[in-house]
Amino acid sequence: MMVDWFYNEYLQHLLESLVDPKKRVSFGYLIFAAMIGLAWSAFMSRNSWRNGFSQGLRKLFGKRVLFSRSARADYKILLLNHGFLLLITPFILSKVALTTSLFFLLHEVLPSGSAYFSSIPFWTVSVIYTLFLFVLDDFSRYIVHAALHRIPFLWAFHKIHHSAETLSPFTVYRTHPIEAVIFTFRGIIVQSSCIALFVFIFGEKVDLVTIYGVNVLLFIFNLSGSNLRHSHIPISYGRALERIFVSPAQHQIHHSIKRCHHDKNFGAALAVWDYLFGSLHLSEKNMHLTFGIKNRSKMRSHNLATLYIHPFVEAFREIKVLFRKHEEIKKDIINVT
Repeated sequence: MMVDWFYNEYLQHLLESLVDPKKRVSFGYLIFAAMIGLAWSAFMSRNSWRNGFSQGLRKLFGKRVLFSRSARADYKILLLNHGFLLLITPFILSKVALTTSLFFLLHEVLPSGSAYFSSIPFWTVSVIYTLFLFVLDDFSRYIVHAALHRIPFLWAFHKIHHSAETLSPFTVYRTHPIEAVIFTFRGIIVQSSCIALFVFIFGEKVDLVTIYGVNVLLFIFNLSGSNLRHSHIPISYGRALERIFVSPAQHQIHHSIKRCHHDKNFGAALAVWDYLFGSLHLSEKNMHLTFGIKNRSKMRSHNLATLYIHPFVEAFREIKVLFRKHEEIKKDIINVT
C-alpha cells in the first residue's frame, strides 16, 4: 500500500509539478528564467558579453549554488513537505465548501446583485474578476508574509526559509510545514471569497482569463523571470518600476543579512504594498549581498531535524513570553484599580 501511494500519488504529483503551468518551478518557467538571467548577465557585464554570460552560468548552475549544503537542504525539505501536504490535504478546509458557505451567507445578508449587472458583457466581468483575484491574492501574500516576520512565534517557523545561504528557484519551497499550511489556508480563503463574491454579484458570468489554466497575470509573472527572485542574478527594474513591481533584486534584498534590509520588500509580485506600508527598499547598483541568518542560529546547520523541530521550541518560548507579558499587564491594571 505504501509503495502504491509512493508511485501513484507522491511521485506522480511531484513529477507533474515540473510540467504544470500552475507551479512556479514548471520547466517552461525555469527555461525562460534561465534565458532572462543569462541575457541580463551578458548585457550588464562590464567586460565582454561572453564573460558576463559565463558569470551568469556560474550564478545559475554553479556547483556552489546548486549543490551547496544550503541547496541540498532545499531539495530535502521540498521532498518531505510534498509528502506531508499530500497526506494532510484531505483534512484541509475544502475550497468548494467554503465558497458555497460564503455564497449563501451573502444571500442572507445582502440582496443579490446579478439582476443589476446582467447587462455587463461576459468578457468585462472576466477581466475584472481576473484582475481583482490577482491583486487580492497578492495583497494577502503581503499581509501573511509581513506577519511571519513581525510576529515572533511565526518568525520562528519562517526563519527556515531565510536560513538559505544560497538561492535557487527551489528555495521557494524551503518552508516549514506550519508555514506551508498557513499559506494553503490563505489561498483557499482568498479564492473562495473572490469566487463567492463575484458569483453573488454577476451570476454565471464569472470566469477567469487564463493561459494553460493559469490566471493570465500570474502566468505572465511566472514567465517573466519570477524564479530569478531566488537566484544570485540581481535584475533591477529601475527606481520607478520597483515602486510597482517587485524585481528579483528587491527580493534578494529581502533575503540579505544586512540590518538595513531586514523586514523589507514583503511583496510577491506587486511592490505597491511595500510602498504604501513603508517596507519598500529599492535595489542599488553593485549590490554585494550575503544571504542567510546573521546571528548564530541553529538554523545555520542546515540539519533537517533542527530545521523542522527547533522552530517549535522557539515558538513555544515566544508564546510563553507573550503570556508572561499579558499576566504582568493584568497585575499592573489590578494594582492601579
